[in-house]
Amino acid sequence: MRTYFIAGLIVFLPVAITFSIIAWLFRIVDSFLGWALPPLIGRDIPGLGLVASIVVIFIIGALATNVLGRRLVAFFERLMLRIPLARSIYSATKSISDTIFLQRRAAFQRPVLVEWPRSGMYTIGFVTGETFGLPGAPRGRALNVFVVTTPNPTTGFLTFVPEAEARTLEMSVEDALKIVMSGGIVSPHLVSGTLATPGPAAAGKGV
Repeated sequence: MRTYFIAGLIVFLPVAITFSIIAWLFRIVDSFLGWALPPLIGRDIPGLGLVASIVVIFIIGALATNVLGRRLVAFFERLMLRIPLARSIYSATKSISDTIFLQRRAAFQRPVLVEWPRSGMYTIGFVTGETFGLPGAPRGRALNVFVVTTPNPTTGFLTFVPEAEARTLEMSVEDALKIVMSGGIVSPHLVSGTLATPGPAAAGKGV
């Protein structure tokens, strides 16, 4: 019985959590404009606020892709950044949305294994760019590695790691995020074939 119960939980929990989050998002988006529509049309139609919100989002997206729209967006951003409380909230949410949705920025370029938080302990980080002039690094070149926290990958620590000390993982960013977000429950075998050889700068030098 215990085995059946655990097996049922393994199947049921992801489904239940997924649908709960979808239902929560539906209620949030539906209520965004849903309160304003019933007085206009004379009755309350469930889901109409969601449809209206999606239409508004598409219109904003269309405006943001042309010159005039970009100017309006820039003006709105400057306005938001001048309001003390709104500035903090807007900056944080914009950073998160940019990281999640703007794939062209390649926010997370590739996953790497780095020693963190001390020598002998390893963690998964994500390369976000390069830095030059780092003291002690070969030719002063280092990788900007974002070490994410579990289970929330939108927060973490920015570290500057010499390229020779970062080992590229032979997995996609999505697979690496699954490991982090699951706390290691979802984890491929890092030792057997997942670890790549060090980058070009690390060849022959070790890590």
